[in-house]
Amino acid sequence: MTDNDPFTVRVTARGYETDSNGHVAGTVLLQYGQHARWECLRAAGLAQDRLRSEGIGPVSLEERIRFHREITAGEEVNVTCAFVWGTGKSFRIEQEIRTTDGVLAAEITNVGGLMDLRERRLVPDPGQVWRSAATSPGLLNL
Repeated sequence: MTDNDPFTVRVTARGYETDSNGHVAGTVLLQYGQHARWECLRAAGLAQDRLRSEGIGPVSLEERIRFHREITAGEEVNVTCAFVWGTGKSFRIEQEIRTTDGVLAAEITNVGGLMDLRERRLVPDPGQVWRSAATSPGLLNL
């Protein structure tokens, strides 16, 4: 991985994750995306227990998946995470699920925010909060 490569996690599709057609179910692909996002946050120094103890937590506001190719049980796939920051209370995470030979299987777009768990409201500038809390903010594109 170079400095410009997105954060990537490898996942092996399990048999019980398949639908009646033998494909990994779409809901499971969304779980792969969520797993990769948490691993990216953890690698950046933002583990779940730490975030909770600081009274903040990421929330998903919208999620979309675009299918390109089936994934079957036993296949290994790479799931990427690329944070895209703008202004305001939300951010976007662009993800790709690719086979180990690089074929695009699915794309996930997640719109998220960072919630103040005490006030139950989104923080005004989630990027600034994470930039100051992360030990490796570059993994979050900060």
